[in-house]
Amino acid sequence: MWIRSTMTYRTSFALTMAGNLVVTGLDFATILLMFSQVDSLGGWSLPEVCFLYGLSATAFGVADLVLGSMDVLGARIRDGSFDTLLVRPAPVLAQIGADRFALRRLGRITQGSVVLGWSLVSVDVVWTPAKVLLVPVMLAAGAAIFCALFVAGAAFQFVAQDAAEVQNAFTYGGTTLLQYPPTVFGKDFVRGVTFMLPLAFVNWVPAAYVLGRPYPLRLPGWTAWSAPLVAVVCCALAGLAWRAGLRAYRSTGS
Repeated sequence: MWIRSTMTYRTSFALTMAGNLVVTGLDFATILLMFSQVDSLGGWSLPEVCFLYGLSATAFGVADLVLGSMDVLGARIRDGSFDTLLVRPAPVLAQIGADRFALRRLGRITQGSVVLGWSLVSVDVVWTPAKVLLVPVMLAAGAAIFCALFVAGAAFQFVAQDAAEVQNAFTYGGTTLLQYPPTVFGKDFVRGVTFMLPLAFVNWVPAAYVLGRPYPLRLPGWTAWSAPLVAVVCCALAGLAWRAGLRAYRSTGS
């Protein structure tokens, strides 16, 4: 329904998507401005940072397209309209994900994919079959990890009822964080992003393997392939949180 509504005015959709592409591209413009003054950032070259950026932006773009509407849950809980979703013959999570579905978010995926494509041909890497295979694995696992964050943030809104910005701090803030090398952050912070909130497995850990860069925490080489396992665990925990939130929901009575 939302896609049909969007495509009714195709010129408006094209302009909105172009605007979305430009706005998301400002993050990349910031990186280019930095490299206009320095030759490396935390010891990483421009193509290497672009590799991180492309992986993060593309993976997040897919998750944002699928579940980016989760932030409307708080408003639905407050005004009582969430009750209508509970009586429909469809999974509530799918309904929330499709609520106000914004096709314009393809702009972020397009922009991230372009940067990733340029970095793949520009980065100084001896490509092996294992490294080539790891790139799509990173994108799929990264998208799943971000989806888990969206679902966990939505589950938290059952308690807080107005926590959209808290959710955005971990989702939108997380993808911005991962666009920069781990070496520009303190080790304690990197440990937290690796072991507590495992965003590092979206790109930092596997990308360090692909680029031949030492990871600040000296993790063993096999951890580069653990991103799918981390994604499964994150999705399982987010699913449990979502089910707990649904069970704890109490209608407004209106």
